[in-house]
Amino acid sequence: MAALLYLHGFNSSPQSAKATQLQQWMAETHPHIEVIVPQLPAFPADAAALLEEKVMALSGQPLGLVGSSLGGYLATWLSQCFMLPAVVVNPAVRPFELLADYLGVNQNPYTGQQYVLESRHIYDLKVMQIDPLEAPDLIWLLQQTGDEVLDYRQALDYYSACRQTVEQGGNHAFTGFERHFPQILDFLGLNHD
Repeated sequence: MAALLYLHGFNSSPQSAKATQLQQWMAETHPHIEVIVPQLPAFPADAAALLEEKVMALSGQPLGLVGSSLGGYLATWLSQCFMLPAVVVNPAVRPFELLADYLGVNQNPYTGQQYVLESRHIYDLKVMQIDPLEAPDLIWLLQQTGDEVLDYRQALDYYSACRQTVEQGGNHAFTGFERHFPQILDFLGLNHD
């Protein structure tokens, strides 16, 4: 059975709008494809271990990745380590720089979980950076220039060798994400009955 692994962003959850939209559309149009949206642990090393475990458990079947924001960073890392196709949506390119502002106590607004982000967690994130990309053809960047959280130019630069769809305006949540669902499945190679 083919599978799609969706990775949400920082302080988000499987209940996020994009994850929910994608799951509903897949259930209606491609019920034979398993959609997996794990609650990612707050700490990068834990998230990495969980994702490696998921990918290993799914080995031998078609698998594609979709990642948003920090999930896009994680999807890029997974894609390049395991040679899997990935679609990254308004991805974080240098999250280890951004998360320095979040050192200390944080709370996930979806789950209510409180946790303390320490500098070692930022380091764990930095060692996952793949630069340059080893297989840029495996990645498709979906980017909106109106992203109010991340500098979209970092993504255009970092993913310059990848397929890119850049839309003017929009926001960090990626306005109209659902318009791209059929092409996402095609790119991930999951659109086969």
